[in-house]
Amino acid sequence: MSVESLFPRLEALLPKVQKPIQYVGGELNSTVKEWDDADVRWALMYPDAYEVGLPNQGVQILYEILNELDRTLAERTYAVWPDLEALMREHGVPQFTVDAHRPVRAFDVLGVSFSTELGYTNLLTALDLSGIPLRAADRGEDDPIVLAGGHAAFNPEPIAEFLDAAVLGDGEQIAIAITEVIREWKDEGRPGGRDELLMRLAESGGVYVPRFYDVEYHPDGRIKRVVPNREGVPWRVHKHTVMDLDEWPYPKKPLVPLAETVHERFSVEIFRGCTRGCRFCQAGMITRPVRERSITTIGDMVEAGVRESGFNEVGLLSLSSADHSEIGDIAKGLADRYEGTNTSLSLPSTRVDAFNITLANEFSRNGRRSGLTFAPEGGSERMRKVINKMVSEEDLIRTVSTAYGQGWRQVKLYFMCGLPTEEDEDVLAIADLARRVIQAGREVSGSRDIRCTVSIGGFVPKPHTPFQWAAQTDHETVDRRLKALRDTLRKDREYGRAIGMRYHDGKPSVIEGLLSRGDRRVAKVIRAVWEDGGRFDGWSEHFSFERWMSCAEKALADEPVDLDWYTLRERDENEVLPWDHLDAGLDREWLWQDWQDALGEGEVEDCRWTPCYDCGVCPTMGTEIQIGPTGRKLLPLTVV
Repeated sequence: MSVESLFPRLEALLPKVQKPIQYVGGELNSTVKEWDDADVRWALMYPDAYEVGLPNQGVQILYEILNELDRTLAERTYAVWPDLEALMREHGVPQFTVDAHRPVRAFDVLGVSFSTELGYTNLLTALDLSGIPLRAADRGEDDPIVLAGGHAAFNPEPIAEFLDAAVLGDGEQIAIAITEVIREWKDEGRPGGRDELLMRLAESGGVYVPRFYDVEYHPDGRIKRVVPNREGVPWRVHKHTVMDLDEWPYPKKPLVPLAETVHERFSVEIFRGCTRGCRFCQAGMITRPVRERSITTIGDMVEAGVRESGFNEVGLLSLSSADHSEIGDIAKGLADRYEGTNTSLSLPSTRVDAFNITLANEFSRNGRRSGLTFAPEGGSERMRKVINKMVSEEDLIRTVSTAYGQGWRQVKLYFMCGLPTEEDEDVLAIADLARRVIQAGREVSGSRDIRCTVSIGGFVPKPHTPFQWAAQTDHETVDRRLKALRDTLRKDREYGRAIGMRYHDGKPSVIEGLLSRGDRRVAKVIRAVWEDGGRFDGWSEHFSFERWMSCAEKALADEPVDLDWYTLRERDENEVLPWDHLDAGLDREWLWQDWQDALGEGEVEDCRWTPCYDCGVCPTMGTEIQIGPTGRKLLPLTVV
């Protein structure tokens, strides 16, 4: 039975809201399929505003893959701003997709991609506007399966109460597999109802269904164990890893936004995974092993993406793009292909020790020479050893000197504050490093028109990293250290004016820490915050620390734990962590040893170029590192 479009009812509301264009759909390369031609239907959500959600690579890839399948359709939905939310509630308009403006509750699956935990309250808004019960236990046969993915899904426990299922790791293959399970179940006449469908998804070990696991606690609040509550459910749920990225060259037809978005470029993921071993970096740990796309596939993807979208900037993405084994040939080949056109290339993430000026010159050949960004992460040499960021001060000065000498005038340095074992002097060392950068730039360029921007974020310990056991630094200490750093830079008459400083206060990091390492009891806090009006917590103008503190205190009043217990407390080796039954492939003993090595300031090499150091991923997941070089070159584009 067809589902009618909500657009006639929505259209009347749009003149009353800001940026109505974000809700109308119809973007270039968007897909609208006939409802009755499909028997499995996905609503894909990025739980943030359109301007943040539309460029999201994960959602775009799944959107395209699912719509290529027969008898399957996928549409997109995003978080609506509070002004439209109020009007939708007043006029009874439910959460809708932007493609065909169909009600989200009519779909079989609501797939939500969480890049950050601060989107959890937006999920509750979308569920409530859709008419889907917030608690998974309250949903009926007509409600979609609410399925989480993305990096935050590696610990979905804080929102387990609101989820029917979660998927760990790469989504390309498992999304197709889930589609086939749902199709088969529906073709059979939906035997056993919703519970049977979830059981079929859980049995494979590839989909985590929280309702099939019970959590038992010690009297002091620590977890005693997490145990399956029915036969056939695996004790551990494993992540998914796509091994041949060349077989999955998506997106082929990137969506072109109608409204302004945070990234307006065509992005190609040139490799997935990272083995640098930065101890703070969840993304690097959970996406192992490294799998490179070949130079020819990258060239084909860029050619198709630019042709299909009209974008004039191409971003080559990965966790450390300059580490691709053929990055020099990729840069030269693409620069040759697009020289003289209005198409520019960018390398958003560059390590100091992987950067070279030849590479930079290739990427700026079309005349666009914006600032260069590097991430030393730790201010002092000691801190960089603790976090395993093997970048020396001399490496940084040598790299920025070369850049300034070649005509660059702006360098941005990214650091974190609140890292394990950090002291005041480690943060103040950032000022010394920035001064040396400016000094070196002036010397090699012969100009005083040299800038360095220092950008600092608060550190949050993440699951599945060596720092998952660490105590988080309290926000008062973080703010005090950042104020001292700012004052030091301001007082510097020789270099202070050439150094800009951007930072976030420590309060949002505390809440992110609660949501990152929380367990199922944190759901009460999230719901209380949402009921109190919490929305768009990733946006500073909407985030309220006081609201989160007050709601946490009330929601956890009857528990033996509180917000500080989740954030400021160091865990011991044998404590059961909320995500221990979710397998990212990393050996727990190896993670613990790496945590001990961090405390001893020991460093670990990148296993791409050195012998294996037994993190556990490759044998556990049945995977292996896949790197070049292939020895191929990019040929010039044929002129038709």
